[in-house]
Amino acid sequence: MLQTYISIARIFYPVLAAVAIPVNLLGIVILIRGKCGLSACITQYLVAMAMADLLVVVMDIVLNRINGYYFPVCFLDITPVCSVRTVLSRAARDCSVWFTVAFSFDRFVVICYQKLKTKYCTKKTAAVVLATISILFCVKNIPFYFTWKPSTMIINVPFFCAMKPNYYTDLQWVVFDWLDTVLTPFLPFVLILMLNVLTVRHILVASQVRKGLRGQSKGENCRDPEMESRKKSAILLFSISGSFILLWSVNVTEFLFYNIRGSDYTDSENLFQYVGYMLRNLSCCTNTFIYMVTQSKFREQVKNLVKYPAVYIKRKQIN
Repeated sequence: MLQTYISIARIFYPVLAAVAIPVNLLGIVILIRGKCGLSACITQYLVAMAMADLLVVVMDIVLNRINGYYFPVCFLDITPVCSVRTVLSRAARDCSVWFTVAFSFDRFVVICYQKLKTKYCTKKTAAVVLATISILFCVKNIPFYFTWKPSTMIINVPFFCAMKPNYYTDLQWVVFDWLDTVLTPFLPFVLILMLNVLTVRHILVASQVRKGLRGQSKGENCRDPEMESRKKSAILLFSISGSFILLWSVNVTEFLFYNIRGSDYTDSENLFQYVGYMLRNLSCCTNTFIYMVTQSKFREQVKNLVKYPAVYIKRKQIN
């Protein structure tokens, strides 16, 4: 069963990297240009999420997984380098997850709290939130550098990373490991799910109230710009957060199962865990596709960017 997973993973991760890297770069370029009809605040969150996803692809998928499958012994496997890779990979994933939480909260405020919206949902606030998350989770993952020891020595050079035995026994490391897992992915999963439930409830209540005030309950067909604006924000929010919940659900289920059972896994349970890893890595390339589906101006910018080389060559030929 493990060999089957490895055979699939050796194909899955290179394909995922080949798709995720250009897709995230495309999303970053288009969003930075600021021609998608999105506010500066939401654009900052989306750009930060795309950058974090790109870092996850590079640090985890390319340098960790693909390197491990296709280049079993190289410079990246020297123990200090391996330890740094682990820290950077974890920090990138934490930032990717918590940027999604920050984005979900921002959209929740926009939809549900109009008075707070003008103060909180600004470009400056978004920059402070994103910078704070980045710093906190970079610092939080530094201790992981000290949890590894060399697996072997090759020409007196320490190679590979093996977890130190005291990581599983010393109280401070046990608490740190539990806190690390709660912070990512359990707490973000719960927060995003809760924000979505509260947002849906607010939209349903507000929709009924506004229909009553505008007389639509009597059959009048009046256009409501406010509800249309909220609808667009809600579609983007539910698409991104829904994708996150769906792709991380296996990983969160595995986390709960392990902590409840508290024993070694069987082969089938290990496979379930590996599938969770694959799905959570898949989440690193879904957002740009979501923008193309839900945002008409983003689709237009993608088409223009794709057509640009042909248009540029045509202009050169004319001139």
